[in-house]
Amino acid sequence: MDRRRIVGIGLGALAGAAYGTGPLFFKAYVYPAGVDWIAMLVWRFAFATLVSWIWLLAQPRARAALMKLDRRTVARLLFTGAFFIVNASVYYAAIERIDISLVALIMSIYPALVAVVSLRLGYRFEGKLAWGSLAIVILGTALTVGGINPNTNQGGIILALLSPVAYAVYIVITAWMAGERPGQTADMRSRGKGAEVSPPVAGAIMMTGTWIATLVVGVAAREPLLPTQIPSAAWPGLIGIGVFAAAIAIQSFYASAARIGAAQASLMATVEPIVVIFLGITFLSETFTPIRVVGAAVVLVGVLLAQFATPSESRPVVLEEP
Repeated sequence: MDRRRIVGIGLGALAGAAYGTGPLFFKAYVYPAGVDWIAMLVWRFAFATLVSWIWLLAQPRARAALMKLDRRTVARLLFTGAFFIVNASVYYAAIERIDISLVALIMSIYPALVAVVSLRLGYRFEGKLAWGSLAIVILGTALTVGGINPNTNQGGIILALLSPVAYAVYIVITAWMAGERPGQTADMRSRGKGAEVSPPVAGAIMMTGTWIATLVVGVAAREPLLPTQIPSAAWPGLIGIGVFAAAIAIQSFYASAARIGAAQASLMATVEPIVVIFLGITFLSETFTPIRVVGAAVVLVGVLLAQFATPSESRPVVLEEP
């Protein structure tokens, strides 16, 4: 397997793991301190934007790429980032109302949605093995999250159902911005040069768009957003969720999708429920059961099988290095 594909796989898994830290930071630090999901999102993306711009400005090549961007591309990146608020809002609003495990289960259908959309708009899954590995991952996720509380809030379920749909749309838009087109990843189209807009630049601008959108929502909702209005106990969670579950997660996923396609990157990111459950067991005293171990193992088997499902004809193109 070539180096760029390995890096793409690793970045997809890193994105999933980083996203998986979000519920822990929110449930353990932010929400108990009295900060709701709207104020959390404003500060989450404030920290993510700050980290992303520091990361961009620290790299001479990224600074040069930023100066070459035209206004139209900047506007599209800002819009893409702003759209992320749809997914983030319904996701964390659902977490306030129902168990993390149920949200993780419902959210796990997004790779299937991305795979279906990619049949027409992106780099599609090919063959029974690819689609079979996706089915295995979804089955493993269902086993990993365990049982569901029968008294679950119905509004929370509706919000949770909206989240994977919104996230799948966001992923497809992001992959398109990176350069993915029907039948080709961004890496294939650029012959090994990666995304059309480099990850540090795209990440910083998209994160800025997300932060602006969350700030507008927060102000409109008359949320207590000033630093003096945020309880001190919430700051570790806000910083953690901004750095790990936003800056690292979003930039890693963008770079992964550019290399291996949105559908494949989404499949790699399905390690997220495993991370969510592991952190919940370790830090939130959630129940540890054998069925969750089996589910985690099934997810990993599905992810590993997916690595043998890439059409061989695409590999020579991806092998080319800049």
